[in-house]
Amino acid sequence: MKIVVVGGAGTIGQRLVPALRSSGHDVVVAGRTSGDVHVDLTSHSTIEAMYREVGAVDSVVSIAAHGALDEFTTLTSDALLDNMRAKFFGQVDLVLTGQHHCADGASFTLTSGIFADQAWPHVTGGGVISGALHSFGLSAAIELPRSMRINVVSPTMISDSLDAFDDRFPGMRPVSMDELVDHYLRCVEGDDTGRIIRAYG
Repeated sequence: MKIVVVGGAGTIGQRLVPALRSSGHDVVVAGRTSGDVHVDLTSHSTIEAMYREVGAVDSVVSIAAHGALDEFTTLTSDALLDNMRAKFFGQVDLVLTGQHHCADGASFTLTSGIFADQAWPHVTGGGVISGALHSFGLSAAIELPRSMRINVVSPTMISDSLDAFDDRFPGMRPVSMDELVDHYLRCVEGDDTGRIIRAYG
């Protein structure tokens, strides 16, 4: 399969892209400033341009964009909207635009996060974004044309990122990178659609 991995140069991508290639897939890495093709998830025109450049791919995996931390007492709707631009609307745009460019039977795999299900301080935006992605995935699964599929992987903190995030989320059980990569591989290579895969360790 020909697969576009958006955010493929990041922490997850550094493990996922080689795993996909070792399974015989042709992988195109897309990123805002790195990769084989450039795309900015806050810009619809670059998403259109990416699809025109890569052609009719068989799978799109999005592991880009992270929601910002926030302070609830000073959080505004404008700040929340700004937080949602890439992580929610950008991933949604990958699907809404991609349905017109990807091959028949293509799959989309989006990435949300544990805060859709588990409340935690300073991540109201992350919880809203992830919950919205879950709802979008469920709806898109019954609406996508040409036998296309969609699934959403919802990870907790990743073991490879413990040093960077453990102080922000003390006590949170991490998920191993091997387990997480396996979830993405199954989304790409399997037949499921409309699944929310809760990789919560």
